[in-house]
Amino acid sequence: MKVRTLLVGLVAAAAAVVTPTAATAAPPSSDGEMGTLIVGGQPATQVYSFMVSLQSTSGGHFCGGSLIKSNWVVTAAHCVQGRSPSSTQARIGTTNRTSGGTVARASRIIIHPQYRGPYDIALVQLSTSVTQAPIRIADTSGPVGTPSRIIGWGQTCPVRGGCGAPITLQELNTSIVNDYECSGILGSVEICTDNPNNNSGACYGDSGGPQIKSVGGTWELIGATSRSGGGSTCAVAPSIYGDVPVFKSWIQQYTGALP
Repeated sequence: MKVRTLLVGLVAAAAAVVTPTAATAAPPSSDGEMGTLIVGGQPATQVYSFMVSLQSTSGGHFCGGSLIKSNWVVTAAHCVQGRSPSSTQARIGTTNRTSGGTVARASRIIIHPQYRGPYDIALVQLSTSVTQAPIRIADTSGPVGTPSRIIGWGQTCPVRGGCGAPITLQELNTSIVNDYECSGILGSVEICTDNPNNNSGACYGDSGGPQIKSVGGTWELIGATSRSGGGSTCAVAPSIYGDVPVFKSWIQQYTGALP
């Protein structure tokens, strides 16, 4: 468990994160346009094989997710609450949310039974296995100061509805900060993540997407984007993420053994 002072969806730019040389790295897509992406981020510098765009079956992106097994995705509970598997699909392993990668339909949605704000975590089982490499869930999220990276197709402008949906995946380097910097956090199951330069972070559409850290040159999953720590405007305060390693035992009840 993380060592921090105890106390919908944002993510974060520019802390010193070492870019892993894992097999998942590849040149980013050249397709894209400005739109709703991480505020203050940059176009993805590699293809993340585990990155998921959760979509309606018509192809509309609504949240992010992380492939943790060939047929299982972890995301935020608020992303899939009230949605049916038959209306949900996942596009996996591409920097372009409209093309590339693999598209698989959902067959099952499982929301954490304690979800009420905290415990904002859910699983989506896919109807078929995919060939993209999943990401390993880290042993712990890490202490205050741990460098991380957030990834998503959420807004690049801070005001809700102020810009359109992006095409190209964005990324932002950030770090874990003290829990007291995030209003309303439940530190035993959530991560407080900074907003570098006080004007960057995740935004609407990033929810459920991954917060990752480099371990021995390989990306590992530590967080799932949950909610803003600063009200309805994005990137003005640190944000709150579900601490995925804390939920690993719950996850494995459904997925079986994980890498």
